[in-house]
Amino acid sequence: MTAPRAALVYNPIKVDLDALKAAVAAQEAESGWAETLWLETSVDDPGQGPTKKALEEEVDLVIAAGGDGTVRAVAEVLGGTGVPIGLLPSGTGNLLARNLDLTLDDVENALQTAFGGTERAIDLGQVRIRHEDEKVTQHAYLVMVGLGLDAKMLAATDDELKAKVGWLAYAKAIATVLRDKNQLRLRYSLDGKAPRNVRAHTIMVGNCGSLPANILLLPDAAVDDGLFDIVLLRPEGFFGWLQIMGKIFWENGVLRRTAAGRRLMGSAREVRALNYLRGKELVLRLRRPEEIELDGDGFGTAIAMKTWIEPGALKVRVPADAS
Repeated sequence: MTAPRAALVYNPIKVDLDALKAAVAAQEAESGWAETLWLETSVDDPGQGPTKKALEEEVDLVIAAGGDGTVRAVAEVLGGTGVPIGLLPSGTGNLLARNLDLTLDDVENALQTAFGGTERAIDLGQVRIRHEDEKVTQHAYLVMVGLGLDAKMLAATDDELKAKVGWLAYAKAIATVLRDKNQLRLRYSLDGKAPRNVRAHTIMVGNCGSLPANILLLPDAAVDDGLFDIVLLRPEGFFGWLQIMGKIFWENGVLRRTAAGRRLMGSAREVRALNYLRGKELVLRLRRPEEIELDGDGFGTAIAMKTWIEPGALKVRVPADAS
């Protein structure tokens, strides 16, 4: 019987290649796998091309070693193929790994899971973006699509500072965008229902709910429920932002995590500044071009988009003892 073989798609900026090759060789030997195929990403190709090459070689597993952009690019190609993705978190966000409760900053444990774990089917988001120049592009995402303040924040973040201090680099960008008084003006239709016009500072469509720093933005989001969750941030002045902070950091971040806290939430009122929706397909058009981000990476400006969920389209390696 032929030994299974993996490919490892890696971002050379995010990994210690010599140390990683030694760790992979040791895990291959322990797990009885053939020699891994190594494929490097580039600025022009963050992972789609190398992943297609891996599939041409008929590998049994593709391990993504890099940040959220590398993971997203690999998943975009693997979706629907049945070939699983293994995660080797190497960036600042590691959003999918966090939402799957995988161990971070532990290469040996991550490789044990990749080579010897079990497979979990999760949903894959798809988005079709109409850009300012009328060009239409399509991409997959695993965590979130964002329009508004979060996308502007990412556009304003200093990449060199982010490389040095991680998510602390966003503090300056947050301060910059919160001074932006412009609101999104959009018309949307959810699951084919009658269109609605709204104004909001931010709209985020999420397949997962958790962000770094233990922030639970979408408390009901699940990676395998066949739905995405939507949050609209609609603060009116300082009090509106206080309402949002209270919902996200106190109710979602503290109360929801215990049974007693959830009982206290039973009488909590929804606030106008923050609205939640759920669905399978969202179509929207913007009054003017706006910055858009996918899984923490900017994708330019959009004037319209359509996003939908492909249920269970991606297989992810998780620990063998995971429930």
